[in-house]
Amino acid sequence: MHIHPSRIGFDIDGVVADTMEAFIRLARSDYGARVRPEEITEFQVEDCLDLDPVMVETIFARLMEEPIACGLRLMSHARQVLSRFAEHGPLTFITARPQKKPIARWLKKELGPQVYGRVRLVATGEHDSKAVHIREMGLDFFVDDRAQTCLQLAREEGIQPIVYRQPWNQGKHDLPEVESWQTIQALCYGEGAW
Repeated sequence: MHIHPSRIGFDIDGVVADTMEAFIRLARSDYGARVRPEEITEFQVEDCLDLDPVMVETIFARLMEEPIACGLRLMSHARQVLSRFAEHGPLTFITARPQKKPIARWLKKELGPQVYGRVRLVATGEHDSKAVHIREMGLDFFVDDRAQTCLQLAREEGIQPIVYRQPWNQGKHDLPEVESWQTIQALCYGEGAW
C-alpha cells in the first residue's frame, strides 16, 4: 500500500495529539489519580477505570477547550512526518471535537504557521459523521484510534480506514493498523510510492 500524503486524513486525539498522556498527567497532578496507559482498555475511559466520572469529564473538557494550557503534546514524530507531508499537498484533520478554534490554535502552535497554512480542519462534534467529510475532502484513507469509527468507515465504499494502535482498540477489529508516525510515513514513502 503506497499512499500519497494528500489522500490520507487524520483524527486528532490519540493519533496526532497524545491525549492519553495529557489525561494521565492531569489526573495525577490535579486529582492524585494514578493511571497507567495499559489500563485504558476502552475508548470511554470511565468504562474501564474506577475514576470519578466528574473528574474524567472535567479533564476531557479542559483538553477540548484549552489544549495549549493543558500542555497537550503531539505524538512522537508527528511534527516531522506532517511537515514532510505538507510539502506534497494539504494536511487534512477530521476530529469529533465540538469546537474548531481551540484545536486549530494548538495545531498552529505545534506545527508552526508555515505547515499550518496547509491544514484543512473539520470539527464534526461527533464520531459517526466522519465519512461525509472524508468524502468531501477527497480522501481515500483515514487514520483513527477509535475502532468503532474505523469499522464504520470500512463499510463505506472508497474509504480505507487505518487504525492507530492504542490500548483501547486492541482485539476490537481486523483492519490495517499503524503503531507510530514512522509507520504512517513508511506507508507513504515506500519504494516506488507516487
